[in-house]
Amino acid sequence: MVRSLALIWSVGLLLVLGSTARAAEKPNVLFIAVDDLNHWVGYLPRNPQTITPNIDRLAGRGVYFTRSYCAAPACNPSRAALMSGLRPSTTGAYHNDDDPRPAISRDLPLTTTFRRAGYYLAGAGKIYHGRYERNDEWDDYLSNYGTDPEPTGDTGVGGIRFAPLDCDDDDLREWKIVDYGIEQLQKKHDKPFLLTIGLHKPHMPWNVPQKYFDMHPLDEIELPKTIDADLDDIPPAGVAMAKPGGDHRRMLESGRWKEAVQAYLAAVTYADAMIGRLLDALDQSAYRDNTIIVLWGDHGWHLGEKEHWRKFALWEEATRAPLIWVVPGLTSPGVCERTVDFMSIYPTLTDLCGIETPKHVEGPSIRKLLADPRAEWNQPALCTHGRGNHGIRSERWRYIRYADGSEELYDETADPYEFVNLADKPELAKVKAELSRSLPATEADDLSENAVKAKPKKKRRRANR
Repeated sequence: MVRSLALIWSVGLLLVLGSTARAAEKPNVLFIAVDDLNHWVGYLPRNPQTITPNIDRLAGRGVYFTRSYCAAPACNPSRAALMSGLRPSTTGAYHNDDDPRPAISRDLPLTTTFRRAGYYLAGAGKIYHGRYERNDEWDDYLSNYGTDPEPTGDTGVGGIRFAPLDCDDDDLREWKIVDYGIEQLQKKHDKPFLLTIGLHKPHMPWNVPQKYFDMHPLDEIELPKTIDADLDDIPPAGVAMAKPGGDHRRMLESGRWKEAVQAYLAAVTYADAMIGRLLDALDQSAYRDNTIIVLWGDHGWHLGEKEHWRKFALWEEATRAPLIWVVPGLTSPGVCERTVDFMSIYPTLTDLCGIETPKHVEGPSIRKLLADPRAEWNQPALCTHGRGNHGIRSERWRYIRYADGSEELYDETADPYEFVNLADKPELAKVKAELSRSLPATEADDLSENAVKAKPKKKRRRANR
């Protein structure tokens, strides 16, 4: 009996130890989200004026993508899609004013999946869109990190807000967000962790310390590549998204276009400096060799291209954003030119961490591209902006179809700035037909429209007679 009990105890201990060892072997994840960071980063050739040494050194450590695209060109729907694994056309969360929470139950998000797998979840900054935060999905979350200093004097042109600040780096909230990440990396963790750090910059206002403006002298600023009458071959639905009579007209009238470009570049360089602090902390930690790093921008940004400012459009500038992966034991420094969208981030993380990918997740794992950046890949990227409006990007082509059926088609190899709309060329009908196969099969109603429909009508009071 004693021997039997001892044997049972020994077997049980081995099982516990084995389970603990397997948990210890699971990789940690450092998940870095950068708000409004378009493809103006040093490792991509789109804008040589940018200064991003820390993002560039991260790109040099793993696999970076040259054709990586958001699921939606706006903060809220892009983040809701990435975190839930469900596209906007499935949830109905198409715009920043659409509250995605009613359509995304608590058992679906990436955070829940990792929690169930035994991970410790910590986070700070902007992961979900601010109005629709779900901070209780983390074990610990820094949501109170203050506000940024206000500039004195001029603050920009209309809604495009920018100004240098007379302050130090640590006066901005990004410093505090990164401080939280550094503190987590310095702690001893008994479980594998998912650490999510969301930087607000370079989101407007482009207010950062003066020294970052000085790194981009105004007299050396070059404007984005544009042509006259660029919108003449664009359908009315596309022109409506561009709003050339709004931000762009005011910027031209102000004569401050170069100042705005300078300010965006300054904000990008400030964000890069904060990322550098975080990467240094990881490299100095006990977790350096067992931590997956994924860095992504939630969508692109226009600074006057196609007479448009901000995101909120389906062209290259609004939809392309950085994507970098560093996976210990898997990635070698490399460049992947395959076309992917950010719906791949959720399933790739679960795949890499040995976690079963939930069945509802709509994107594919890109693990094979991380192992071999030249591997065959035939799935285009899909981006949605509003019900029925979609952009499909393959390695060569961008095809846009609007809700009214109007179209745009660009040969990105010959025309990387999308100056010539080829959609009316009969010889390219087969190209459009092939790309159309990636349009979503379902089109959920807009959540905000549902909310309006569901809102009870106020009863009219009868007048006293």
